[in-house]
Amino acid sequence: MINRLAVIGVGLIGGSLSLALKEAGKVGEVVGYSRTPSVGQEALALGIIDRAADNIAEAVKDADIIFLAVPMAAMETVLQDLAPHIRVDAIITDGGSAKGQLVDFARTVLGDKLSQFVPGHPIAGTEKSGPSAAFSTLYKDHRVVLTPIAETNAESLETIRAMWQATGAEVFDMDVKHHDVVLAATSHLPHVLAFNLVNMLAERDDCQEVLRYAAGGFRDFSRIASSDAVMWRDICLSNSEAVLELIQHYQQGLAQLEQAIKNQDGKALKTVFTRAKQARDTRFK
Repeated sequence: MINRLAVIGVGLIGGSLSLALKEAGKVGEVVGYSRTPSVGQEALALGIIDRAADNIAEAVKDADIIFLAVPMAAMETVLQDLAPHIRVDAIITDGGSAKGQLVDFARTVLGDKLSQFVPGHPIAGTEKSGPSAAFSTLYKDHRVVLTPIAETNAESLETIRAMWQATGAEVFDMDVKHHDVVLAATSHLPHVLAFNLVNMLAERDDCQEVLRYAAGGFRDFSRIASSDAVMWRDICLSNSEAVLELIQHYQQGLAQLEQAIKNQDGKALKTVFTRAKQARDTRFK
């Protein structure tokens, strides 16, 4: 049982964690903080949090667990602001999509409190944002990756594992660097591609005419281009090394497909398409 949970960032990710733990009866009080006061008041009105704090120091006071659900670019400032105010036995964890840069921040900012930090990443979400987008079953049957570092306290790690399990999530451990490579391939690059495709069409003079005939496949793929632009800007910049490497690989593959189409090389196209279909069908039966 978490007596007091502090949620820094009360939108989809932080709000859904709060609602899930409330529904499971695993939390007493949830104190929320948003740098935009109206957002905190919205979360309070929706029952996502029990109290809206005016500042981070107030939010984390006497909290057992502190969950950071802010854009990646804000993480360092948030860590700096909360570090002097946390209990010696409080646990800090997060929902950031890129871990390497965040761990570096934590090492710099938290000092001797670093052992209280359990980096994590719930692999769940929607294209919606804000408190009104939060719902209690967001994490049910989804994966949560914890990326403990050498300094992470073992008991704190297990406490955060149990917290996520209470939401219905499957919890896995992963090395920080490996996490960032995997997520760049499966989440960050797909978002870059979707944003780029929709932006390319938006720049066309006949954009509205083209989109009028968009079928289900386009809608499915482009849905993630409705995601929060600031959040995804920060993710790409925070995990730039892995994202750039994958963009280069993707460009190489796209160039090969371009050449095959120019050469009317149906065999090469079929080989690529068949391999992709088999990989996808095997994983998502």
